[in-house]
Amino acid sequence: FQSYALYPHMTVYDNMAFGMRIAGESKEEIDRRVRSAGEILQLTKYLDRLPKALSGGQRQRVAIGRAICRNPKVFLFDEPLSNLDAALRVATRIEIAKLNEQMADTTMIYVTHDQVEAMTLADRIVVLSAGHIEQVGPPLELYERPANLFVARFIGSPAMNIIPAKITAAGAATSVELTGGRVSSVDIPTAASEVGKTASFGVRPEDLQITTGEDFLFEGTVSIVEALGEVTLLYIDGLVANEPIIAKIPGILDVKRGEKVRFTADKTKLHLFNAAGQSYRAG
Repeated sequence: FQSYALYPHMTVYDNMAFGMRIAGESKEEIDRRVRSAGEILQLTKYLDRLPKALSGGQRQRVAIGRAICRNPKVFLFDEPLSNLDAALRVATRIEIAKLNEQMADTTMIYVTHDQVEAMTLADRIVVLSAGHIEQVGPPLELYERPANLFVARFIGSPAMNIIPAKITAAGAATSVELTGGRVSSVDIPTAASEVGKTASFGVRPEDLQITTGEDFLFEGTVSIVEALGEVTLLYIDGLVANEPIIAKIPGILDVKRGEKVRFTADKTKLHLFNAAGQSYRAG
């Protein structure tokens, strides 16, 4: 559970053993399973402690251990890391990933709002919105081929840049006119009937590259520069009303606020969505 749900007056051992005692398991079997789960989760030296003597990450491991002891066929994790601080979230996420490998015969259904957790832990992701399944698939398939605008914006950090566009030519490749009148080609096939229709052009921040040539996707004015060391985030104004375009460029850049910068990208990394928000690739 998100809130651990441990009995505060019971030791770690007793919390993990409680379900089996209720089920009438023998003392020997209970002891074997509890100590086995304790080894898997690195809790052996904490078995005689009360929950109040544990950190948040350790308490979460006790809750997971309580489930392991019952030899379930399916685990259901309901946002188990949301109560932890950033460092503990990373450490516990790694532990859950290792647990998944150790218990290959069990299925784990993991509910989360954190797309980093989804991308790193899942074999398959089911993206839900307002009670509807938006897309199902392996993490990288959702990243590279989002079925619609919701998935495109949800998967990836920062989110995919979406620019209003109009289709000007169709065929094996599609030409689109972006805000400001710039026409770009996208390696996505469309039917002739789509010409003249409004669309949404998508490109991920990490797929953008700075260029000085005439063959560029778009240009804009830098409003904010965030230098993070390993990457630099550039916020570009002038393409979408009240929403900057973000470029995620590797390394440290000598770019100042107010500069006009041109960007390009690999055509195979570009996305195009129709007026209903559905990807033209999916069609």
